Amino acid sequence: GHEQLLKMMEERMMDVEQKLRLVKRLLQDKVNQLKEQLSKNTKADAMVKDLYVENAQLLKALEVTEQRQKTAEKKNYLLEEKIANLNKIVKNLASPSFNS
Repeated sequence: GHEQLLKMMEERMMDVEQKLRLVKRLLQDKVNQLKEQLSKNTKADAMVKDLYVENAQLLKALEVTEQRQKTAEKKNYLLEEKIANLNKIVKNLASPSFNS
């Protein structure tokens, strides 16, 4: 009975060791999977930061462009006013010469 008990204990130990090896392999797979996910997340985080910076730069460029457009429109309006005034002056200068 003693040897049979010892043999049963040995078989149970081998079974437990086999299960432990399986669990260890599964855990290692999970660790590898999580490391890969962490790497992907780190890359994605860096990309998000880059996009955030790029977006801020584009917004600034847009702001500058809009300001330039406003300035150009203002200058254009002033030029149109000057042209209209010059046309009036030319008209006024031309009118007396036709009358005389």
